[in-house]
Amino acid sequence: MSTSKTSILVEILAKRKVWEETYNDGAIILLAVGCAMVFIMIPALGYLYSGLARRSSALSLIQVCILAGFVGMFQWYFWGYSLAFSSTATNGFIGNLHNFGFQNVLGGEDYPELAFAIFQMMFLCVTLAIIVGATCERGRLIPSMIFCFIWATLVYCPIACAVWNTNSGWAAKWGVLDYAGGGPVEIASGVSGFVYSAFLGKRKERRIGNFKPHNVSMVTLGTMLLYFGWLGFNGFSCIYPSLRVVYAIMNTNLSAAFGALTWVILDWRIEKKWSAVGLCSGCISGLVAATPSSGCITLYGSVIQGVIAGIICNYSTKIKFLLKVDDSLDILAEHGLAGVVGLLFNAFFGSSDIIGYDGQTDAEGGFITHDYRSIYKQICYILFAIGYSTVVTTIICFIMERIPFLKLRVSEEAEERGLDEDQVGEFAYDYVEVRRDFLSWGVPPPADSEAFNVANQYGAANDVMKEKNAAHFNHGKNSDETSEDNNERGNQEIHVQDNVSSDGNDGHAVITGSTVIDVS
Repeated sequence: MSTSKTSILVEILAKRKVWEETYNDGAIILLAVGCAMVFIMIPALGYLYSGLARRSSALSLIQVCILAGFVGMFQWYFWGYSLAFSSTATNGFIGNLHNFGFQNVLGGEDYPELAFAIFQMMFLCVTLAIIVGATCERGRLIPSMIFCFIWATLVYCPIACAVWNTNSGWAAKWGVLDYAGGGPVEIASGVSGFVYSAFLGKRKERRIGNFKPHNVSMVTLGTMLLYFGWLGFNGFSCIYPSLRVVYAIMNTNLSAAFGALTWVILDWRIEKKWSAVGLCSGCISGLVAATPSSGCITLYGSVIQGVIAGIICNYSTKIKFLLKVDDSLDILAEHGLAGVVGLLFNAFFGSSDIIGYDGQTDAEGGFITHDYRSIYKQICYILFAIGYSTVVTTIICFIMERIPFLKLRVSEEAEERGLDEDQVGEFAYDYVEVRRDFLSWGVPPPADSEAFNVANQYGAANDVMKEKNAAHFNHGKNSDETSEDNNERGNQEIHVQDNVSSDGNDGHAVITGSTVIDVS
């Protein structure tokens, strides 16, 4: 190697430096762990929604939640973060493209801006996963993903910028208290999901015992995973390791617990049963209410908040019937209105002392600390979040519905088959594949075979079942007894039920050995 080349190499190496870490290690760890905890809420929502739906669309709801999260990641990286948190924005409504493609995000004083950007990215992903629950049993997959990208750009980013961008956001500068997302996450998702459901229309009521949760165990599992993620969602929104982190976590626990207990008691008053679904619904209502308030209000305020959220959200499930909108998973009641409750509690129970427990934030509190102006500020912000989300979501859906390849709803035949078969082509439960006309699978058995006789026997029994179901439906009955018209032929048995399971797939059968069993 020549002397000149050697000197050039030495000069280059001399300019290279090892990265000198000057950030707050605790803040970085908090954001990294928080990112992982919040991410688990995305599949958790999928399992929650899947359990609440009928099993013919169980897998599609898990998939649509995860896909919505991935779309959110792309949107946030592409321009979402810049539109919401750009430090060089000049208006109070939306940012610019200073951080387009995650540019200029390696700086920061106490923590790298990149860590904060990734943490906030998970908030958007969870928000989109909440909204796509509106597609339950009737929404097309690809149009819903396109909707998610557009909605994140036109609805989520402006609201997030308004309340969280401390450099330019109008609500942030005005002193609105929204700790972890009552506006951009909860109200926006709840209202927008309701609007999306209205455009989709009602599901087809084609079976006896429609629209019951098909797997309450999955509902419970999804709720508990959500609870775990929510502790990071609320607690780590403080960013700095401090007293405010643990205070927010305790507030979250209290609100969730009292919301769950209140909902269960209200359901017991009517049904005389301690509903597991009601327990989960009340827990989620309390968690949602704690989202904007857990880092702002007193502990006793969270107790009251949980009770109020449980009552309001429980009765708000009737709104969908009054407005004749099939809000299949009660997104408006449990997210939109619970978010309103949390923001209002900031107005009355917000404490400047608690807000300052992070050692960084100096903000006015609410009514209990004699800041009476916070009441009208919070109300104005709530009305803005509701009105803006409703109008813009309506416009997006209206335009998409008029583009042929972006129609939001599947065909009636596809809905009949279930979204697992129509949109995914795979199934949450393998026996859903086997249809009443199982002879169409493969080569039919010989006409003189035992299997052929069993198939004919099953068809005759199925006709009896359909006639009995029609008679029960006309007389308002829903028998849970097994049909007495079962036929036995040697070791062959056919079980036909008068009632139809909540997934709406009647007459499905599985052939196992010498037995044909109805698995509806």
